[in-house]
Amino acid sequence: MSQSLSAPPPQAPADLPRVLGASQATAIVVGTIIGSGIFLVPREMMQDVGSSALVYLAWIVGGLLSLFGAMTYAELGAMLPYAGGEYVYLRGAFGDVPAFLYMWTWFAVAKPASIAAVTIGLARTLEFFPAFNWLSLQAIGGPLPLLWSQLFAIAVTWLITGLNYLGIKKAGDFQLVFTILKVVLILIVVAFCFSSTSGSWANFSTALPHAAGGLSGFMAALIATLWAYDGWNDLTMVAGEVRHPERSLPIALIGGLFIVGILFMSTNAAIQYILAASQIAASERPAVAALTVVAGPAGAGFVAAAMALSIFVTLNGTVMSGARIPFAAARDRLFFRQFAYIHPRWQSPSTSLVIQALLSTLLLLFLSRFQQFFELAVFAEWLFYMLTATTVFVYRRKHPNQPRPYKVWGYPLLPAIFILSASAVLVSSYLGNLKGSLLGTALILLGLPVLWFIRRIYPKPSIPASSQQG
Repeated sequence: MSQSLSAPPPQAPADLPRVLGASQATAIVVGTIIGSGIFLVPREMMQDVGSSALVYLAWIVGGLLSLFGAMTYAELGAMLPYAGGEYVYLRGAFGDVPAFLYMWTWFAVAKPASIAAVTIGLARTLEFFPAFNWLSLQAIGGPLPLLWSQLFAIAVTWLITGLNYLGIKKAGDFQLVFTILKVVLILIVVAFCFSSTSGSWANFSTALPHAAGGLSGFMAALIATLWAYDGWNDLTMVAGEVRHPERSLPIALIGGLFIVGILFMSTNAAIQYILAASQIAASERPAVAALTVVAGPAGAGFVAAAMALSIFVTLNGTVMSGARIPFAAARDRLFFRQFAYIHPRWQSPSTSLVIQALLSTLLLLFLSRFQQFFELAVFAEWLFYMLTATTVFVYRRKHPNQPRPYKVWGYPLLPAIFILSASAVLVSSYLGNLKGSLLGTALILLGLPVLWFIRRIYPKPSIPASSQQG
């Protein structure tokens, strides 16, 4: 990285094609962030803080912190618009080991577990409809009993992997069309609620007397919003396939988060307009409960359908982004070279996509409690958020003259606020799930012997390939 960060080598390896426009990039941000969380977390937030005002404060603070992170990543992404995102930034700033451990965590744990959890979540959402009741039934008995929901989740995993195998242009167009549909459905839910005679503005002044309350309650609600906003960083992983990244990445990251924030707070307001604080806290699915009041069973079905579509679009973004991380590491000879293979016809990282789907399938076959497994890497996510955000300071110091098409507004204050906030979430997550966090730490460190083995196989390149893509 001592050379110019943008200088191509004499014989650069073949690149993934830059075919995504600003609209597809924005759809990746919006579509990946908005899953089922907005329909579910209002319950936990109300139980944590006990009042509408504090719920909104948590949404606003969580949105601003996520925006500060996105603005920081926008500077990094516009400066280093290559496949792998955070992996590239970490390697350029801190070297091979932190970058490899980031890649290892996402490849071995976070992305496969996320795909498994999302697909099972889709199956469980569809079980709301009588036509999908079979998903809860056992499909295969014997020593490895399987539910139909597991087989369904595996099928969906391979369906979306197949779509991405056919090229990111097709996957990006799918993301754009269905993200627009997702947004329309959410706005219909909001319109239904606010046009209903069953609602009352008085609900906004109701409170939950036995809420956790205090600073600890607010922090719990804030963490819930940060989980809901999570996923905005996925766009940087496919930055090597975005056209005009110096312009499109900042627009998509920052604009996408603004769209998500508006949709989140509008949906929360719609729910609170229909339900009092105690009803929200008592409902497992507040959005479903609100639409049931407004339109009966048909309204509940509409929300369930919107949730299913929302999860489906999130899955596409997750599959798309996850495959680019081992691809980038393999190009740098920091992972098995097969992962750097680009399909000659479809121009996709086909090997990386297939192995990712295989790992997700193994989780779906052999693990029954995906949420527990996914929580092993939750703190790791915030660890790498924090470390990645610090690289903006490293690059400003080491490469002050490097062209920066976008500079984070409010530097150094806003990146510093995000780093401190990520540190607080990291500590809270670690202490809140100490056993899982220790296991997660062990899984991350397991990457060290893997890195040792990789270095024995491949000689170290003189110039990082991930910094050579153009």
